[in-house]
Amino acid sequence: MSTEAQPGVDYESLPPEFFTEPTYPNDHADNARLRSKCPVHRVDHPIGAEAYVVMDYETVAASFSDPRLSKSVDNAPAWWQELLKDSSPTLIRNMLTADAPRHTRLRKLVAQAFTPRKMRALRPKIQETADDLIDAFADGRADLFDEFAIALPLKVICEFLGVPFEDRDKLHEWGLLLSGAPYATEEENRRLKWASDSIEEYLKDLLAARRAEELGDDLVSTLIRAADEDDRFTNDELVSTLILLINAGHKTTAYTISNGMEALFANPDQLELLRGDPGLAPGAVEEFLRYQPPVYRGTLRVALEDMELAGVPIGKESFVHLMISSANRDPEVFEDPDRLDITRTGSRHFAFGHGAHFCPGSPLSRLEGEIAFNTLLRRLPDITLAVPREELPWLYDNSVGRGVTSLPITYTTKLPR
Repeated sequence: MSTEAQPGVDYESLPPEFFTEPTYPNDHADNARLRSKCPVHRVDHPIGAEAYVVMDYETVAASFSDPRLSKSVDNAPAWWQELLKDSSPTLIRNMLTADAPRHTRLRKLVAQAFTPRKMRALRPKIQETADDLIDAFADGRADLFDEFAIALPLKVICEFLGVPFEDRDKLHEWGLLLSGAPYATEEENRRLKWASDSIEEYLKDLLAARRAEELGDDLVSTLIRAADEDDRFTNDELVSTLILLINAGHKTTAYTISNGMEALFANPDQLELLRGDPGLAPGAVEEFLRYQPPVYRGTLRVALEDMELAGVPIGKESFVHLMISSANRDPEVFEDPDRLDITRTGSRHFAFGHGAHFCPGSPLSRLEGEIAFNTLLRRLPDITLAVPREELPWLYDNSVGRGVTSLPITYTTKLPR
């Protein structure tokens, strides 16, 4: 196809640092400049792939459902498939890396776990866990990320799946490594392969132990039956799906909580508003997801054919990245998008994706967020950030996640549960 953009289309070629330095996609002012200049820009991908980023809301929304953009690893360039198979084979067998009908089959089974009835049943346990974690805070100070934001969803997902919570540290370590993509250096690929092999072996042992027991009505039992009795899951798909649920089931919620609290500390008027009206919590969670999403861009899509997006030519097998953090602040859709407003209604953000790949675990993440914010502000009424905001570390994992990874706080009063 022609490599020339349509007349009047002014797109940029962005440096590899756009994907390797957090100051690029986390710079909302620069995102706004790129978005207003052209909805789509080319990126010199760090590993040498042909890659493009989609910045505006309208084009991102359309791209989520564009049949020319595939999620399946089978449609990626051959060299990329080999890199994935060598470094992280466990990551390419679940619904996140599949198109219909395989995606539909895998998603339908997982979605059974996140019904409104099951979420209502989980609420008391999530509340108890949140209170237990706050009870364990040392008098007067805590690191809200390590001691609450990461611990709450990790404990919940471990219990939800029947995974021993005492294994949380290694699960989190493996998850951090698996959040990246195959890298250029041999050492980074070795670490990625180690994490992939370790969690696969761990889960295969766990599944063997569960198969030796009487199966219940929990999610893992449902998936085991689907694999063993109904032939709807292969064992590799089962292991890969569990990895996805463990990893996505705690990290994104952890960043939602830490990013949301950071935003509240930066906007004390909104902090006081939420503290004074716990009923605002569900809407506040939606605003935190829009304002500082825990996933700043969609997972990988590959062009199935030569195509154009917003007048920009995109060659077959090019990577296309949907920039959620930019689309979530598009002024064509969100009034005064750079302002945190927990009373904002009707927010159509992309923090959980869009279309067929919309996150099936979103009800659990939303419920955990609502309980987390209300419990923290109710029980620690004078909670304060213990360090200057500019000193807070932000994770940027060369994949899709972003979040505050240390949030020291102080308080003088801890109210009973």
